Amino acid sequence: MKPTNIKDIEYFHKVIDCQYACPAHTPVPEYIRLIREHRYDEAYMINWVSNVFPGILGRVCDRPCEPACRRSRVEDDPVAICRLKRVAADNRKENIEAYFPPIPEQKNGKKIALIGGGPASLTVARDLLPLGYEVDLYDEQSTGGGFMRSQVPAFRLPERVLKEEVGYILDMGVTTHFNHYVTSMRDMLAKDYDALFVGTGAPKGRDLPDLPGRQEGDASIHLGIDWLASVVFRHIESIGKKVLVLGGGNTAMDCCRTARRLGGEDVRIVVRSPKAEMKASPWEIEDAEREDIPIYENHVPGDFVVEQGKLVGMHFEKVEARYDDQGKRTLVPTGEPHVFMECDEVLVAVGQLNSFPWIEEDVGIEFDAWGLPVLKDDTFQSSLEHVFFGGDAAFGPKNIITAVAHGHEAAISIDLFCRGESLAVRPLPKVHLEGQKMGVHDWLYHNQIDDEHRQSVPVLDKAKSLKDRLLEVELGFGQVVGHTETLRCLNCDVQTVFRVEECIECDACVDACPERCINFIDNATEEELRTRLNAPAKELDQDLYVSDVLPTGRVMVKDENVCLHCGICAERCPTSAWEMQKYTYKIPLAGHQ
Repeated sequence: MKPTNIKDIEYFHKVIDCQYACPAHTPVPEYIRLIREHRYDEAYMINWVSNVFPGILGRVCDRPCEPACRRSRVEDDPVAICRLKRVAADNRKENIEAYFPPIPEQKNGKKIALIGGGPASLTVARDLLPLGYEVDLYDEQSTGGGFMRSQVPAFRLPERVLKEEVGYILDMGVTTHFNHYVTSMRDMLAKDYDALFVGTGAPKGRDLPDLPGRQEGDASIHLGIDWLASVVFRHIESIGKKVLVLGGGNTAMDCCRTARRLGGEDVRIVVRSPKAEMKASPWEIEDAEREDIPIYENHVPGDFVVEQGKLVGMHFEKVEARYDDQGKRTLVPTGEPHVFMECDEVLVAVGQLNSFPWIEEDVGIEFDAWGLPVLKDDTFQSSLEHVFFGGDAAFGPKNIITAVAHGHEAAISIDLFCRGESLAVRPLPKVHLEGQKMGVHDWLYHNQIDDEHRQSVPVLDKAKSLKDRLLEVELGFGQVVGHTETLRCLNCDVQTVFRVEECIECDACVDACPERCINFIDNATEEELRTRLNAPAKELDQDLYVSDVLPTGRVMVKDENVCLHCGICAERCPTSAWEMQKYTYKIPLAGHQ
C-alpha cells in the first residue's frame, strides 16, 4: 500500500465517525468536551453554526451520528449524542442571540424568495442574511417551521422550543408571507427575484386507494401526516377508542402515540414487514411500546370492512419474509386465515410523496419519472438556473438534519450564482491540526476511557403523559447526568499522527496499545495487510493508516476502526514519533472563500 495521505482533508474527518455520519457534519466531540466543562453557550453555538436547530434536534433528530459512534465498538451503546445536544440547548444563556453574526444594514442588492418555511428554507435564510441578502419567505402555515410544526407532536417537540429557534432566524430580518399558499411558480418568477429556493417538503401522504372498502370508509380513514397536522392546529381533538395505524416509520409512531392521547384505548401498529425491518428509529419504537401500543408484524392490509356505512375493522393477510442469495426480500403468504381487527378509525402512514401541482409544466423546470426535480450534482440547482430545491422537496422524504445540510449547500449555490461565479468552484471545509500535549503524560483533553454505561433519560409519568398531548415525555439530562455521559466520549477528533522520521522501531507502542491496532510489518496489498494485522481489520469501510517505509523495510499500519484515541501510544513512545493532534473540521458556508 502507498503511504496514507493525512493531508487529505477528508481522511481524519472520516475517522471522526460521528461528525462524518452527520449530514451537517457537526463537530460532535468538540461540543461534548465543552458541555463537560459546563461551557454551554459555546457548545450551543458550535451546534447552531452547523445544524441550526440545537434545541429541536436535541429532541427529534434521527441521530445518524449514534450508530456510527466509536463507543459502540467497545460496548453495546453509543454516546447519547442527541441528548447531549439538548443539554447544551437547555442550559445556555437566554441572550444567546448576542453570539449570532451581525446583519448588515446596507444590503447587497440581491433578493431571494423561499417557498416553504421548513428547516431547509430557514437554513438558507440563516446563511444568506448575514451576507446582505434580502429574503422573503412564503408559507401556507401561520408561522415558520414547516413539517417540524405540522408533523412532530408537541410531546416530542414542545411549541416553546420550536417557536424560539425558528424565531431566531425570522428575527434576523426575514420578510414573511405566512398564510400564503403559493399557487403558481409562473407568478413567483414574475416577481423578479434574483433566485428562488423551493423547500416545500414532501406534503402528500401515500394512500391505499385500491384497497376494497377505502372509499366507503373514507370518513374514518385518515392520511397520517394530514391527521397529525389537523391535531397540531386543533382541527381534531379526539379519536375513536379502537385505532389501527398502518405503517412502520416514524410518522406511524407519532400517529399511534398521538392517538393514545386523544382517547384511543386499543391502538395498534400494523406493518407488512418484519418488526426488525421497520423504518422507524429504534427509540421511537421503544417509546410506542412503552405506552402499551402493540406491533403486529407481517400483516398485509387486505380490505377495509364497512357495515351500514360505518368502518368496523380491517382484514389482513399474514405473510412471512423470505430472502434470496442476494438478500432480496419477498413477502410470502403463510396460508393462514385472514386476520380481522376491529377498529373505529384507521391512520394510514405508509409513506410520503412529493407534490408540485403549483409548478407549471412550461416554466422550464424539469422533473424525473418519480416526480422529483432534476438537479445538478451537489448544487441543488434546477434546470431553470435561478431556481434551487432542497430538503424533502429535492430528493424525497428524509429528516430535519438532512434538510439543514441541503440548506447549507443550496445557500452556497445561491450566493455563487448571484455573484456570477461558477457553482462548481465551491468553498472548502476549514481544517486544522493542533497538538494536544502539555507534558510527558498530560494532554489538553480527557483521555481516560470512562467505564460508565449510557445514562438513562428521565421521562414523564406515563399516566400523566397520556392525558395531555402537550406535555413533553422526555425530560432531558440534568447537568450532573449530562456531565457523566460526556465522559463516555472517546474524543475521536484527537488523532494519532505518526512521524516516520522519529520512529526507532522499538515496538513499544505495539505492546502498549490496548486494542492491538498498531502493527509494524512488511508492506503488501490492502487485502493481504488486513489479514496479517495483530487484530485482522475486517471493517472495510474504515481505512488503514500506512506509513512510509521505515529503516528496517517495514511499515507502520494502524487500523483506524478500533483505535480508541486514548493516547497511550504517544505516552509510551520514547522519541515522540506518535503525537495526539486535534483535527478541527468546519463545514463551508455561503460567503466562505
